[in-house]
Amino acid sequence: VQLVESGGGLVQPGGSLRLSCAASGFTFRSYAMSWFRQAPGKEREFVAVITDSGAFTYYADSIKGRFTISRDNAKNTVYLQMNSLKPEDTAVYYCAAKGFLNRATMGRTDVWNYWGQGTQVTVSS
Repeated sequence: VQLVESGGGLVQPGGSLRLSCAASGFTFRSYAMSWFRQAPGKEREFVAVITDSGAFTYYADSIKGRFTISRDNAKNTVYLQMNSLKPEDTAVYYCAAKGFLNRATMGRTDVWNYWGQGTQVTVSS
């Protein structure tokens, strides 16, 4: 199993980035996918999740209306479009996969089966 994030970088406040997470080694279309982030000195926190079919998405309140999660099951890839970025969005962003989505526990890091290595996003002028 492999999850490989890409697309991170340095961006000015108000700018945009699109992160990608390429998956392999499991049946991608049968897995819910998520994005988490971890800022220096802080715990890893939930950002967004998308169900296996892509029919449903859920977001953390802190990024709602600015970030959009999507997936392409033909390409085994999940995306995170980030707009109106703020300095407080600076973090390492991770994608994760799990076979069954439970809304009650989806924000917990310990329920996700597979993780990527992360990609750094820095928002600064």
